[in-house]
Amino acid sequence: MPPLAEVALVFLRLGVTAFGGPAAHVAMMEAEVVQRRKWMTRERFLDLFGAANLIPGPSSSELAVFIGWERAGALGLVVAGVCFVLPAALITAALAEAYVRYQSVPRVMGVLYGIKPVVIAIVVSALVALAPKALKSSPRLVAIALLAAIASFFRADAIFVLAGAGVLALATRSFESRAYSFVPLPLLFATFAKVGALVFGSGYVLLAFLRDELVVRHAWIDERTLIDAVAVGQVTPGPVFTTATFIGYVLRGGPGAAVATIGIFLPGFVMVALVRRYISKIRESPNASAFFDGVNVASLALMGVVALDLGRSAIVDLATCATAIVAFALVVRLRVNATWLVAGGALVGLLHGRT
Repeated sequence: MPPLAEVALVFLRLGVTAFGGPAAHVAMMEAEVVQRRKWMTRERFLDLFGAANLIPGPSSSELAVFIGWERAGALGLVVAGVCFVLPAALITAALAEAYVRYQSVPRVMGVLYGIKPVVIAIVVSALVALAPKALKSSPRLVAIALLAAIASFFRADAIFVLAGAGVLALATRSFESRAYSFVPLPLLFATFAKVGALVFGSGYVLLAFLRDELVVRHAWIDERTLIDAVAVGQVTPGPVFTTATFIGYVLRGGPGAAVATIGIFLPGFVMVALVRRYISKIRESPNASAFFDGVNVASLALMGVVALDLGRSAIVDLATCATAIVAFALVVRLRVNATWLVAGGALVGLLHGRT
């Protein structure tokens, strides 16, 4: 199969099945492109992941774009990003239509009951696989990872955790139709492009940025609609940034959804294209490489804290605990594809809802 077709197939499937937010997306990508398809080494994957965390925009989508370029060149960059984002955007737009029509979001908690513990297992399995390469058996990097995890646990801003870990690693290197108003489409595009260019790390910090722009500054939507939009972005597969699709649809229907989606994701594509060529050069510099080591271990530490937070809400009884354990065993021991695990978790949730 041509590399471009492979990229399209992998990221279309991830766009449909990658529930659980950026940490889960990264874990599923690692399973696909490192473990299953051997497109790159774990070291290279970690460097791309670290770079995605250092530039503004949706980190998991930018990681997809990085991988697409690595596998299939400049066209692969576009194909990977579009295939990862488009399914989530279409699903979110459908939920937005239901929201506009019925003033509520369809209930999906039954399915999520089974999917959430599977996501936790996938994230933990990725941490188990990536941690040895990132930590390099270095007590110094282990200590930095622990400090990053503690800072994240106490809600320190992700970009400061990443930058701080990089600086610390460098410094210690020598030691070991409802509408509120008529919103012009160009202004809608500019607003979401601004958010996409300024939000660092992941969709977990998106709410504050959107509130400042959409509720406080422009008064286009109210608090309730914003919370509903972010909730939809969280529970649908693919990037959390498809929250923009929901809001765009609520404000201006289909054209608004398209404009908002393109606006918020486009800066990430551009930044990846600009940054990618420098990653290998960064590794050639001892100082820059040390900084990157700190960023990589901090990125994994943030994933671990996210997994812990998700686990508290996902593993709530014996059934979800058993689902998480079985999923973890399947992905670690048998290398079962994450798509089948998510489908199995959804089936568990549906069956649980009927009992």
